[in-house]
Amino acid sequence: MKKLIVVLAVFAASSAIQAQNLTADQKNTDFKYLASLYSTYYAPVDWKMQLLNFDALSIKPWLDRVAATKTDLDFYELCVEYVASLQDTHDHFALPSDFVAQLGFSVDVYDGAVLIDGVTRSLLPVSQYPFTIGDELVSVDGVPVAQLLTDYAKYVAYANPISAKRMAATRIVNRPQSRMPHATDVIGKSATVVIKRQSGTTETYMIPWTTTGTPLVVGPTPSPKTSALKSRADVLPDDTPDYMKELINAQWSGTLDSEDGVIGFGSRNPVFVNALANFAFTRRMGGNAADFFYSGTFKFFELTIGYIRIPTYQPTSTTTALQQFQQEVAYMQANTDGLIIDEMRNTGGSLCFGENIAASLINYPFRATGFELRPYWTRIMGFYSSMVSAEAAGAPQEIVDQYQMLYNAMLTANQQGTTVTQSLPLCTSNLTRAPYAAAYTKPEMLLVDEFSMSTADSVASMMQDSGRAVLFGNRTMGAGGNNSAGNVGSVVDAGPYSEGTTGLTLALQTRQKGRVVSGYPFTDLIENVGVWPEIPVDYMTKADLLQNGAPFVSAFLQHMAAEIRARK
Repeated sequence: MKKLIVVLAVFAASSAIQAQNLTADQKNTDFKYLASLYSTYYAPVDWKMQLLNFDALSIKPWLDRVAATKTDLDFYELCVEYVASLQDTHDHFALPSDFVAQLGFSVDVYDGAVLIDGVTRSLLPVSQYPFTIGDELVSVDGVPVAQLLTDYAKYVAYANPISAKRMAATRIVNRPQSRMPHATDVIGKSATVVIKRQSGTTETYMIPWTTTGTPLVVGPTPSPKTSALKSRADVLPDDTPDYMKELINAQWSGTLDSEDGVIGFGSRNPVFVNALANFAFTRRMGGNAADFFYSGTFKFFELTIGYIRIPTYQPTSTTTALQQFQQEVAYMQANTDGLIIDEMRNTGGSLCFGENIAASLINYPFRATGFELRPYWTRIMGFYSSMVSAEAAGAPQEIVDQYQMLYNAMLTANQQGTTVTQSLPLCTSNLTRAPYAAAYTKPEMLLVDEFSMSTADSVASMMQDSGRAVLFGNRTMGAGGNNSAGNVGSVVDAGPYSEGTTGLTLALQTRQKGRVVSGYPFTDLIENVGVWPEIPVDYMTKADLLQNGAPFVSAFLQHMAAEIRARK
């Protein structure tokens, strides 16, 4: 009987995957539904029009293209392209597929070229594939890398063009069908890969695609299904009071998974961990499974310089992680001349955890990140109901007051017909935030890059706007929104037939005051713009790749030492 059940289950799954293509009416309905989500819920709709000249609500040309599609995968390609046009890190159209095709090596952009930065030797033994880290990828199946980067831009809808180009490079050799509908085209094939060795010679290899998962061929659903907005509150502990769920939703900024191919993304160890031994570094945290952070001290001439890496702002327990961080800050306060905080390749997470980290590093009152909320009616009623529930349950008055403030602001914006509210606090009832009593007081530096995203954008802006730390590295990602969910790409069902999903940015981060940076209009928004460092130094160089980041470490230590000495 068990064997029969298994056979039936496999047959049912196979039948669903091989179902008839979606009809023209079903595709039309689903695309209209997708666009309606952005019309109703998407906070940056006006900002994207101003910045990108992209009107997400003008869909007649898109519907014409939908009508011309011949297959479901072609329809999915249009959905991917539509959402990608928003250039919003939090918003990707995703397919219900776990199929992935890989070539057995990883690449990224270093000094403007796509270089190999990892090889899986169990798949590509050196005897047959002698290329190595630092060699340049020239073409795949006759298509030059430059053209592939252009073609794959729609599969990496990131707010920062540097981040997008790097992620497009990873898509060349790592193709998940959830983001690339036609990834299944490589099934049963090998790729013709041209690589330029560091010696200057060019070599051609036939490399088999390694595939996992079940390929999706046509739309899996022949009839309508229920769509539901998902939220962070759906995965909260069972003992979380009901009245807290709306507020916790608002306080969460979605994250990206590390599967996208960038080395060290979300990793506790710094990307330059193998170079630390060259710089008289003594590790403190990062050796035990319970350590959320990686920390230690450098001995640099006459100075002792502290270092704490924050890999993400989504710890399993924010309480435990904050305790660990504050203990490290206390040690650094007593034993160092200055402190380097590293949030490079940080995946984002809890906005309020990030604000508490900032309050541990800024030793005077500062302006917290503000949020402009999209005031759609169900959210207004959700905040109102939570406010009433909080008051009835005897919740702390500050919780009731915060709900009242947010409800009033959203109701006013809705009645006035504005797309978003005024800038509001989410973690406290005031945009002015008091520091923790034991906040660090000595010179600080914050390491950032184009994969410091979401809450990492937010923390960087607070540190810079308060004048507390000098920022070193590359501009942050500019994922300056809030999608109220912990799993980007599966926030909401994107249509009743096709079972695709999409993210929805429900709020916009704002910083203390507006500013102008290269290529962007004057704005106080972080979305797309990001936070630009005072000391711009790019980690993504060939020298850093081949030397495990030693040039970068040397540079930030020298600049940190100069900061410390200048303040003595």
